[in-house]
Amino acid sequence: MSDTKLEIQHQEKTETEHVEQAPRHPDVQPDGVDDALREFGDERIEVTEEDNRRIRIRTDMFLLPILAWTYWLQILDKTILGYASVFGLKADTHLVGNQYSQLGSLNAIAQLVWQPFSSYLLVRVKPRHLMPIIVTCWGISCCGFAASSSFPGLAACRFLLGLFEAACLPLFSILTSVWYRRAEQPMRVAIWYGTNGLGTIMASVFAYGFGHVENSPLKHYQMLYLLCGLLTVVTGPIIYWRLDNNITEARFLTPEDRHKGVERLRANNTGTSATNKYKWNQVVECLIEPQTYLFLGMTLLVNVGASVTTVFGPLVLSGLGFDKYKTSLLNMPFGALQVIIIWITSYCSYQFKNKSLTIIVMTIPVIVGLALLWALPRDNQGLLLFAYYLLAFLYGINPLIISWLSANTAGSTKRSITISGFNGASAAGNIVGPYLFKDSEAPLYLSGLKASLIIFIVLMAATILQIINFWVLNRMKSRERVKNGKPAKIHDSSMDKKFRVFQKDETKDTDKVEASTTGVQLGENAFLDLTDRQNDEFVYVF
Repeated sequence: MSDTKLEIQHQEKTETEHVEQAPRHPDVQPDGVDDALREFGDERIEVTEEDNRRIRIRTDMFLLPILAWTYWLQILDKTILGYASVFGLKADTHLVGNQYSQLGSLNAIAQLVWQPFSSYLLVRVKPRHLMPIIVTCWGISCCGFAASSSFPGLAACRFLLGLFEAACLPLFSILTSVWYRRAEQPMRVAIWYGTNGLGTIMASVFAYGFGHVENSPLKHYQMLYLLCGLLTVVTGPIIYWRLDNNITEARFLTPEDRHKGVERLRANNTGTSATNKYKWNQVVECLIEPQTYLFLGMTLLVNVGASVTTVFGPLVLSGLGFDKYKTSLLNMPFGALQVIIIWITSYCSYQFKNKSLTIIVMTIPVIVGLALLWALPRDNQGLLLFAYYLLAFLYGINPLIISWLSANTAGSTKRSITISGFNGASAAGNIVGPYLFKDSEAPLYLSGLKASLIIFIVLMAATILQIINFWVLNRMKSRERVKNGKPAKIHDSSMDKKFRVFQKDETKDTDKVEASTTGVQLGENAFLDLTDRQNDEFVYVF
């Protein structure tokens, strides 16, 4: 028998022993536990602050550039539709009536339709295979715009673009949640989601540059889409080369550091695997929980309002009296403001350990900006531009919802369904949003602005309801732990800014090692792929 075959049999035997030695729990499926449990069992290993810092930095170096670059491409590929319209897309492709509005919505319609399939693929297909495929395909779709000269061709490419992008944000959210501690996640989401603003800046630069090209066989919109599409296509193979599925497979870490990396994620209680067995009981749990629909409602609301800046942002600036070149350039500081706001909001949520309050605070300037755009006369360009820039604060809300949702959702299937639901609600908001702004009301769009104003007021109310919901759930968890012979209150070390060092020889003191009154160490449910409802040690964060 070959050495390779013996090694495979030994590995399979070891994995089986690890699963069999796992703590018994009525909701555990032996073939559906986390990869960390299969690889290392439930053996705990000593992790120092130096270890924690080294592993975090190495993870940042290898994972974040991939996420940030790819998400920037996705935003760029979606955003350039608005700039292409300013530089003659409507005339060059003979768009009439609401066809431009329909193009704006088709991307979101495709994402909404594809979400159920996307959520399944996220659980079953390894990230290293899934991400390169979808990135390459949406790059090809983007290039297709350059070959399209009429509405049917543009519509087909826009739909395919949305379909292949559907898994992007959910996949990035899942990767962030399985590679980082809960306290670290908001800032990491800010890094890749913050490229939203960079996408706006570079789309403005590209549009301005190509807008000055004369005597070219290609139209301005064709040059825009060809550049962005080709950048995306060549990125696909690079992702396959660099990306790892999870920390147990991290090629940039030593075998010992992989084990330590797993240990530093134990307190998350959300696992380390992006993929697992598809579990229908987790689907049902997700669909009957109020927190799911509150998160979906919040996402829907913020993205309906965001349509002001995405599809119609450049057109609104044109309506304020600026020519197409100034319109393009004036979106650059708006994009920079997006980046700054996303970073500030994420840092505040990290510093104060509170995402919900930060969401409420960020909603206030958006409400003020919409009120000014709705009420001010159109000859006051300075104040109107200031009001438009205030809308950039809404870009700080989505990444907070993503990190808040991810931190409060456990179970691989449930997490996939919930985050895909977030993307679906976002897509639904992008579908509804453009229709609030009727062509007959251009360039004022007063009824759309009024509707958006009401929407963000409702968003504040929905956030408050979610806070109350999690407060009630935490009290229920406390009673459940007491019933199971565990402490009513446990310290959630996953939200500590400084990593709590674990040492093998620590005594079972509740301030050092989370121990129950029965002498059973807490944290043994961390890698059983339990949902937040099934795991009595789970702590919901605000």
